[in-house]
Amino acid sequence: MKEILRLSRKTCLYYPIYPAENQLQQQRHTLVTVLEHLVPVRARRQITYPREELGENLPSERVLRKQEPYALCHMSRKLSLEPKVTINARIVVIGASDTSLALLETLVFCSHLHFNNITIVSPHGLPTTREQPAPFLHSSECCTVENLQQMALHTWVNAVHGKMTAIDRSEKFVLVDDRGRLYYDYLVLCTGQQYQLAVPTGADVSLFATTADVSMTTIRNARRQKQVWPDNVFVLNDSIDVQLAVSWLTDNFVNTDGKAIVYGSTLDAYSAVQALITLGVAGDRITLVEPPFNYQPSCFNNPDVEGAVAENLRSLGVQVYTGYLLAQWNEGSVLVQSIYSVSFTSNTKPLEVECAAFFCFQHKSVDYDAFTAINKACLVYDGQLVIDAGYDTNDAAVRAAGPLTKFARRYYADPWSHGNFNSKEVGMQLAVAMLKMFDPTLEIETEPADEVHSLIPMYRSPRVYTAQLPGGINYLHIAKPNINAPLHAQMAQSDYGRVLETGSLATADYFRLHLNMFNSVETITCFTKQIIDVSNLTCLYGLHEKYLNDLQSRFDEGLITDFYSYFREAWCLALFHDRFPNFRDEVRELLMMQGAPAITPQGALGAASLEEAVRAMVDEDIHVTKAQRQAMKAEYEKNNKEAVEKQLLKFISYNQYHLPMYARPGMV
Repeated sequence: MKEILRLSRKTCLYYPIYPAENQLQQQRHTLVTVLEHLVPVRARRQITYPREELGENLPSERVLRKQEPYALCHMSRKLSLEPKVTINARIVVIGASDTSLALLETLVFCSHLHFNNITIVSPHGLPTTREQPAPFLHSSECCTVENLQQMALHTWVNAVHGKMTAIDRSEKFVLVDDRGRLYYDYLVLCTGQQYQLAVPTGADVSLFATTADVSMTTIRNARRQKQVWPDNVFVLNDSIDVQLAVSWLTDNFVNTDGKAIVYGSTLDAYSAVQALITLGVAGDRITLVEPPFNYQPSCFNNPDVEGAVAENLRSLGVQVYTGYLLAQWNEGSVLVQSIYSVSFTSNTKPLEVECAAFFCFQHKSVDYDAFTAINKACLVYDGQLVIDAGYDTNDAAVRAAGPLTKFARRYYADPWSHGNFNSKEVGMQLAVAMLKMFDPTLEIETEPADEVHSLIPMYRSPRVYTAQLPGGINYLHIAKPNINAPLHAQMAQSDYGRVLETGSLATADYFRLHLNMFNSVETITCFTKQIIDVSNLTCLYGLHEKYLNDLQSRFDEGLITDFYSYFREAWCLALFHDRFPNFRDEVRELLMMQGAPAITPQGALGAASLEEAVRAMVDEDIHVTKAQRQAMKAEYEKNNKEAVEKQLLKFISYNQYHLPMYARPGMV
């Protein structure tokens, strides 16, 4: 590479990798044989600019121009002088979940390491880079289609289409579809949880059986039996499943008079109703059957939103039945090739509905083949695969993460698992833990580190859900990682904080903002027909309301009537910049270095930094008088204010090509 740069008289080389669907762009670039010597470049998150509001203050057209997404590889003179360590260890990743994709992204984008033997095993290989033909499934925003196109994981990762059916820990191989062996040095299990085929309980509705007559033993025995999959029953877990379902619906259902049943009360169930309507299915041909909630909060965990969704379903003509359990296909037939009617039981009378297409979104669980392979391999399984705080199972060569797993009971944290956290962050932290074995620049641990106080790791990134709901509603929910507790129970806590709302659910312009007890953004809920700037609003999570232009005081004064337009104003665009978190860290370092007073129980002043002063107040619960607050403010303005302002101007000037709407020194 150094010789190529010298002969071509270039300082750097770039090579774009376009998605497989873009044949035109692929033809413009020759095949490259030195790709392993190039360094993949991680794509930066871009601000979603409100063009109409900014007017002439928009960035240049080069920044705004929408380009075909592609992955980029780079080589410069400096990088050619840095040695790249080749890792030949055989790493096999099971499952194409958000967790595993985040793991692969972190490993692949290590500029000084080259992993040449990473393999992923999944029924459909790597996720497709095509959009869903209809919005049947919600998105966690962990790994969007655009992200996949910008990573080009197929370039660096081997994909095996199939399911893991067995694990041989002694010989170190996994069996794929009971046929091929795939040997490994390190095995990573990230299968997650998927929707499974609903199993009828077998209750005889002709005898007016109720749900109370069905025992849990009967349900478990039914689930263990090998089920025949009817050809008009759909269980959708990824975009490939959606494409196959849409193709079948277009050919066999949309232009007929048959009725569709959507079974489930998850967010995907409501999305499926909207997707069917988008495909041209009339609302009166759709029936939504919700199974019993069993004292669990709904997928919205907000009674007002639930009521609005129910009203939209009613206005569309969709029939909704709540509290019904699947009992029979086709009046009790056992071997069913195609279903024409479905029976349900409830706490009162049974229900029988005509059916030409059945969509199952009842609940997610671990895939049966994955469970069988894990259990027969003698990996500890306690409802979920048991791991410790370092992602290790009881086999040193097998690691696991994601909703498949749970923490060992010695942590006394049964309500918490990786399913409570952001899957992308979990996958990135798993990669960091694995890099300690491969990266020579990191300190080598000769012995396993002792777990500090046997605590589970905590993750800080929010959980994000986006979906299209019935009535063309765009739904966004951003929340802190937490145990799934009812909203009214959370709001009853003294430290819950405050809720700010604009708009209404009836007019579909609802925006709910929850500030915690420290006045930082903890929850955002959007329910609207307008397009939501998801990437922008996600950046608000964890910010103090002072960052948001004195949000509370402006709201109380009636100056904010619409949060959607408020967060599209020019002043807040710097908050959405991908380098703004780095700017906050730099400001914090300034406050830690500059001198400031500390409040002691006796009221004395004097400390090394403002950070220590604030920490003393929090740790010792000191009551600060008004005079002491004024003294701290005066000391801050004397020692810190000018330094913070200079740092802010430096941030604005350095990123002026993205933030031209801000005034800078020398402009006037």
